[in-house]
Amino acid sequence: MKLTILGSGTSQGIPVIACPCAVCHSEDRHDRRLRSSALLEVGGKRIVIDAGPDFRYQMLRSGVEDVRAILLTHGHKDHVGGLDDVRAFNWVKQGAVDVYGNEGAKEAVYNDFSYAFAECRYPGVPEIRYHLLDGKPFYVDDIRVVPLPVMHYKMPVLGFRVGNFAYITDAKTVSDETVGRMQGVGYLVVNALRKENHLSHFNLAEALAFIDRVKPKRAWLTHIGHQMGFAAEVARELPEGVELAYDGLTAEIPEK
Repeated sequence: MKLTILGSGTSQGIPVIACPCAVCHSEDRHDRRLRSSALLEVGGKRIVIDAGPDFRYQMLRSGVEDVRAILLTHGHKDHVGGLDDVRAFNWVKQGAVDVYGNEGAKEAVYNDFSYAFAECRYPGVPEIRYHLLDGKPFYVDDIRVVPLPVMHYKMPVLGFRVGNFAYITDAKTVSDETVGRMQGVGYLVVNALRKENHLSHFNLAEALAFIDRVKPKRAWLTHIGHQMGFAAEVARELPEGVELAYDGLTAEIPEK
């Protein structure tokens, strides 16, 4: 399995519009972050996790010509706002794109893109086949996906496990049951917004504590805000086996 980080930024991305801070004006490409999203390539099939406002550009930048499915972590705009652009993949596959998510994500998608589900649809609107997840493992063809429920303050969010890999974003609290579903995971992507505490996101210390709880071989931090600081400086503070994710990062994920 191949992992590509399509975006590693928080809801505003980096640079933030009109922000005068040094991080937002950094020339280091590792400090320039689109909204959080990831691509998994498994047996020639491509699965995207989240389709935020940068979805179109992320697909173009990574040369993605088709997707088998899109997994939604939750319904916030920075994670679903780009779904209109599945229209391109509708044309490629001559059919709907399979989208998987929880009830909250479904409500957001059906509200934000109501025209895609109208009884009389305008020609050319996106074709989305929404699969409502009940928390149980499911399959995308022969690819087994395990939902990982976490809480984004009071909002239920789903992470996802595929084989030896797990992806969690927008988490603030994670239950022992969810950690149990992650037993044996060797490779992990998890959110770390900034160093200071935040109401609904892991800060850096909380993300590192969670990584220590799961004990993967390798972990990447994502959903990073400009308040975190320069990537090069933060990297020197991280323990062995933990790295800041960056847009365009790729990694081969072994089966075990």
